[in-house]
Amino acid sequence: MRILAVISPGEYGQRHTDNIRERGPSEWTLEVWQAPAILPPIIDYPEDYLPDTLPAADLLLSFAEHKGVAELLPDIAQMTGAKAVVAAIDSEAWLPRGLARQLRGWLKDINVACVTPKPLCGLTETDYLAARRKRVEYDNPLIAEFARYFGQPELNITVDPETREITAAEVQRDAVCGCAHHVAQGLVGVSADEAEFKTGMLHHHYPCMATMGVDIDFGDTLLHISGNLIKDNVGEQVKPFKRIQYVKPGVKSD
Repeated sequence: MRILAVISPGEYGQRHTDNIRERGPSEWTLEVWQAPAILPPIIDYPEDYLPDTLPAADLLLSFAEHKGVAELLPDIAQMTGAKAVVAAIDSEAWLPRGLARQLRGWLKDINVACVTPKPLCGLTETDYLAARRKRVEYDNPLIAEFARYFGQPELNITVDPETREITAAEVQRDAVCGCAHHVAQGLVGVSADEAEFKTGMLHHHYPCMATMGVDIDFGDTLLHISGNLIKDNVGEQVKPFKRIQYVKPGVKSD
């Protein structure tokens, strides 16, 4: 699969592309185009902000930190021949919900599939997170192939039933930024009772680069939503090994 990633100057997009290069399948090819750091509020002539040529691609990944880049993506898709787009929403400032809706419509008009996972680590092979209790299904083999390896984190946790400690944590699907591998490495040796808390701390200190501003679609920050996705994955697996304490009302403890 040929992939073109569109990034902005800075660490956010670079970290994503570095992780894809390091951990993606060897048969994938990944090219990167850095979009202009400054774009006007409305782009009337996209060609003024695009290079003369771009490498051919099957899938576009947008990790841009400027909402104006969304207006360039349909032209980029036509220039590269791409048939699918993953446009990350890790901040409403970078891709507001209304513009994301328009983008999906523009790309649909030229027969290009588009998903806008919010946050980016809400993407699976069949759907993506868009708001609280709202997942959107899609059917596109290119996006699904990418989401086999990168998207909503999935770990395979092994717990010693006697010590109730995590003895192994294998990454089945990494976050695009690489956070799942960081969390997995830090969980080995952790008690089942502490696993969810430890997961949240490891995620937070990676650090996650989703926004800390409260998002209207969730009533929470996207950083917390991202953290909860991987905490829930770990929590379900360690649940059978957690020590449950019961309190009897009216009875004094020893």
